[in-house]
Amino acid sequence: MEQKILLNNRYELLEPLGSGGMAQVHKAKDLMLERLVAIKILKPDYSTNPVVQVRFRQEAKAIANLSHPNIVTVHDFGFDQKRLFIVMEYLPGLNLKQNIRKIGYYDPKEAIKTMIQICAGLGYAHRAGIVHCDVKPHNVIITSDNRVKVTDFGIARAIAGINPEEQNEVVWGSPLYFSPEQAAGKAPSPASDVYSAGVVFYEMLTGRPPFVAKTAETLARLHREAVPEDPAQINPKISEPLDLVLLKVLSKEPSARYRTADQFGKVLSAIYEQEYGGSNNALAANTPSLQGDGNRHSPDKKKKKAQIDPETSTPDFTTISLTLAALVAVGGLIPLWLAIILKWVNIIYR
Repeated sequence: MEQKILLNNRYELLEPLGSGGMAQVHKAKDLMLERLVAIKILKPDYSTNPVVQVRFRQEAKAIANLSHPNIVTVHDFGFDQKRLFIVMEYLPGLNLKQNIRKIGYYDPKEAIKTMIQICAGLGYAHRAGIVHCDVKPHNVIITSDNRVKVTDFGIARAIAGINPEEQNEVVWGSPLYFSPEQAAGKAPSPASDVYSAGVVFYEMLTGRPPFVAKTAETLARLHREAVPEDPAQINPKISEPLDLVLLKVLSKEPSARYRTADQFGKVLSAIYEQEYGGSNNALAANTPSLQGDGNRHSPDKKKKKAQIDPETSTPDFTTISLTLAALVAVGGLIPLWLAIILKWVNIIYR
C-alpha cells in the first residue's frame, strides 16, 4: 500500500494535476477543514534555495491578500520535508491551454468574453500592486460554469519592490509568453502582463502563439525583435478593431501597449458591445470602468482605427492631452489623434 504524503501534518497529497519547469501541482485534502485544495510544490532545487525561499514567502503573503472572482484564492503556504509549497482553492475543470488544444481556436466573441475576465483578475492584481509575470493559458482555469480564474502567482512581483533600472541575468517566466522586456532581463511592469495576455489572446484566436521556436534563446529574440503575423490573416473572423487592439498589446515597447489589464479589458468590453449588439452584462461587474490609453496603431500595421463607441467609452481628456504630448516626440500621429478626439467631442457635446 502506497504511503500517504502529508505536508505540515495537515495536507494529504492525492494525485498530481500538472507539472511545470519550477513546480508540480497536486490535488490534496485539507484534513483540518475537510476540503479539497490544490497544492503547488516547488521542485527541490528551488525549494532549498534561500533566495527563492525569502522571495517566495514575501510574494505569497502579498498574493494571499488578493480576493477576486477571477483569481484563484490562496489559502496557505509553508515549508515541510524540504518542500516549499502554496495551498490554493481546488477548481475542477480544464485550463485554457487544454481548451485551445481541444477546440483548435476560439470564436472571437467567446475569446473576448474570456479575455475580459482574465483582464479583470489581472487588473485587480495590478491595482493591488502585484505583477503576475507568468501569464499563460496554462495558468488560466475555466470552471464548469465558464468562470475564468487566473492562477499561479508563484513568480509574481510586488510593484513597490521593482527597480525600473534592474537587469537580471536569470529570466523568470515562460519563453512562449513572456514580454520583450522580460526576455531582455529588464524589470517587469503591469504592461508586461498585458503583453503576455496579448500572446494568450493571439493563441486563443488563431490556435497558435505568435512566435514558436525550438529554444528559449530564439523565442526571447523573437519577442524582442520580430513582428507577429497579422492574426486577421490567419483567422478572417477577427474584425479590424479587434485585430488592431491585439497588435497594439503585442507592441515591443511597454509604453505603446495599454498600461494595465484594466485598460485592456475596458477596450475589449467596448468592442464587444459594438460588435455583438449589447452589453456583456455577465462580465460587466468584473470590469472596472477605467479609460484605455488610446488606440495608437502599430508602425508595422496598415492604418486603421478601432471603432470604439464614444457613448460607452467617454474619453479622459487629461489622459488624451498627456498622450498627445508624448506623441509629439515620435511625430506623424498627431493628425490621426486630433481627428479622433474632435470626433469624440463632436458626438458627446453636440
